[in-house]
Parts: sequence; structure tokens; C-alpha cells
Amino acid sequence: METIGKYRVIRELGKGATATVYLCDDPDEDRQVAVKVIRFGQDCAAMSRRMRKLFQNEGMVSKRLDHPNIVRVYDAVVEDDFAYLAMEYVDGFSLEQHCRIDKLLPMHRVIGIIFKCCMALDAAYRQGIIHRDIKPANIMVAANDEAKIADFGLALNMNKDMDRDSTFIMGVGSPAYMSPEQIKAYPLNQKTDLYSLGVVLFQLLTGRLPFRANNQATLVYKIVNTDAPAVTSLNPNLPEGLNAVLRKALEKDLYSRYRNGAEMAKDLSAVRYQMLEEDQTEQDNRRFEQLRRLQFFTEFENIELWEVLRVSVWREIAPNVALIREGSNNKLFGIIISGCVEISIAGKALCRLSAGEPVGEVAFLHPSSDLRHATVVSLEPTLFLEINAAALALSSEELVERMRNVLLAKMIQRMREVNKIAASLGQAALEPEKSSQYGSGFNLELAPD
Repeated sequence: METIGKYRVIRELGKGATATVYLCDDPDEDRQVAVKVIRFGQDCAAMSRRMRKLFQNEGMVSKRLDHPNIVRVYDAVVEDDFAYLAMEYVDGFSLEQHCRIDKLLPMHRVIGIIFKCCMALDAAYRQGIIHRDIKPANIMVAANDEAKIADFGLALNMNKDMDRDSTFIMGVGSPAYMSPEQIKAYPLNQKTDLYSLGVVLFQLLTGRLPFRANNQATLVYKIVNTDAPAVTSLNPNLPEGLNAVLRKALEKDLYSRYRNGAEMAKDLSAVRYQMLEEDQTEQDNRRFEQLRRLQFFTEFENIELWEVLRVSVWREIAPNVALIREGSNNKLFGIIISGCVEISIAGKALCRLSAGEPVGEVAFLHPSSDLRHATVVSLEPTLFLEINAAALALSSEELVERMRNVLLAKMIQRMREVNKIAASLGQAALEPEKSSQYGSGFNLELAPD
């Protein structure tokens, strides 16, 4: 397309299942705009009518919303075969790009972005509008982390009569981000958007959704009936205050959930002031490269290494400090990044371990007992990657399996070394007869009566 109405097309920005978005010049205002185009198909009249209603709704709703953190709509035109929406062009990225464990934004940036989204949803609700489809793909981020909520096509106008509202369509939204009341088709208010924003915040902090399932029916059951894990159980480096914020945002009981966006923003700001205003990307990349160089992590995929970083804590340990004590009970385990430790049993030195070696893996792998049978003491300044066992259990199945397999292989290797030492101290072995080798036949004798 060269032109869309009065707008001159520069290039295509993106394409979805129902719409295509183009970057265009606005000749009247001397500015660049994003123009979303929907073509109404001839093969499904019902779907075309539905899309037309959604599009008209987005145009009407968005024109009423004037907030720096909501994408502005300048023009909405509906023709017989297609419709287009001219809106503010956001030169940035969507939060969808930062939901993977290896692409997470620094913590303080996430909190700042979600804070602005809270205020935007608060402003929308004061206009009688709820979004109903808050998800990472619908939140754009411009320069200076300026959040912009987009796509009000599924928005619900609370000022209309709900029984006669032609824009109210049951079952809209993205299931993973839906509130329990939205799934159950209950009447909605602004709290449904705050729940969905809580899901987005959870995902941006941990790299996973609060509820996961192999099929939609199980997912829906979990959203309605189960509680989300604490974010600190998935990422021990997060401040404890975030647990309370997310617990309140993801409340199934509407009376206990945040009443409005301003209330949630206030709690987020309190947590944000406890954080260091620093870009953690450089530190994360440096630590990732340190792990990548260790032999222990040779078989790990890059995304699994990033997941390891999120479920672990880096400990700087002084010399002569006990990491593990014989007779104690815990599941602590980790990997030595640098330095050296001594393993002892009943006061007798057993061995020394250095960089790349796991420590404490036996109690972690044991299916029923966390009793410690050895003591581990640092011999020099040691950098220790302590892996949170509870967080690991909630991680991806791929990482859990990989970690267990590598730890088991290391245990077997050590056991073989111990067997060699024990054999060197043992007595001479019995030499078997060549003719009685197992697998080449058996010499059978009948037992006497």
C-alpha cells in the first residue's frame, strides 16, 4: 500500500492475525503516525461484523483517553471492506520482548514501567474505561522507559448499560492474563486490569507466568483455584516487598485486591525506593560468561544458564567459613565459581574441591533425607553460586532435568574415583577362571539331595 486515506505509507511495522500496522506520514500535522489496518473478510460475515464493532470501539474509546502513558488515537475510519486507525507512533519496543528468562529488564526499570501503567489504568477507569486485554504485547515502551498502553479494542465502557452494550463480547482477552472473574464471565470493573497487570509484572520479574499448564482447561482451573508462587521463591534476588504487592494484585477475592491503579502504584513506589538505581545488565552478562566458561555448565543451553542466574545467589565467602556442617539438615547446594573448599567427615579431611565443582549435591538429590554427612569449609576467599532448591523446583522442566543429570554424572565420577582409592588399599582380588566368564555359558551342577 502506498497510501491509507490521507496517510502516506513509509513501511510496515508489524502484522498480526487480524491487522497490519504501518508507519505513515501525516501530511496535515507533519508527524509520523502508526496506522492499523483491518480488512473485513468476505468468507465469514459474523467475524467481519465482530471485527468492525471492535474497531469502532477502539476508535471511540481511545479518543476519550488523554494520558501520557496511553497511546493516543488521532483518526478512526471504517469503510465497507476495511478500516484503519491512525495513532501515536511509539518508537520503542513492546514488553513482549522482555518476558523470556534471558531477556529480562533490570528490576528497577520493570518497577518504573509498571508504575506508569498503573497510573494510566487509573486514569482510564476514571473515564469509565477498562481495557480487558492487558498483556506484554499491548504495552509499548518509548525513550526513558515511558510506558504506553495500546490496543483498547476490547475495552469495556462502564458508562453504558451493560445489558445493551454492543461492544461487550464474552470470552475476549488472552487466557494466561485473564482474571478469575473474567474467566468466569462475571461483571468486570477496573480490578480485572490490575490483576492482568500483576501477571505481566510477575512475568517480567521471573521470566515465567504465575500459572502454567499443558492445556487451557488446566490453566483456567489454576487461575481460578490456586495461588501463584511468591516471586522471591523463583528469583531470590528480588526484594521481599514485591511478594506483598503481587499477592494483592493477584488476589482472587475482589475485596482484597487493589481498589485502583493509584493504590498499586503507591506500593510499587515504596518497593522501588528500596532498590539500587543501577543497570544490572552488565553484571548479568559478566556472570553469564563466568558460568559459560565452567566445565560444569558445558551441556547447559544458554537459556538454561540465564535461568540458573535467576534462581541463584552469588556468595563471597571468607577463608575458614563452614558452608555446610555435618549433622545439620538443609538442601543447600551450589557451584564453586572460584576458590577452594575442604570436605571432611568426623574431623578427617576427605578431599578438596575447586572452581567448577558442585557442593552439597547429595542432600539435594536425595529423595527423602536432607541430613548432612560431611562438613564443607572454605580454605581461601571463595565465590560460591548458591542455587535455591525451592526456586529450581519451580523452574522449567528442561533446567531441572539438566541439573539433576549433570549432578548425577558428577556424583558417579566421584564415586568411581573413591572406588579406585579403596581398591588400592584392599587385598588382592580373586582371579576368575577364564572358562567361567559370565556371558559365555554356565557350568551347572545339580545340588545334592
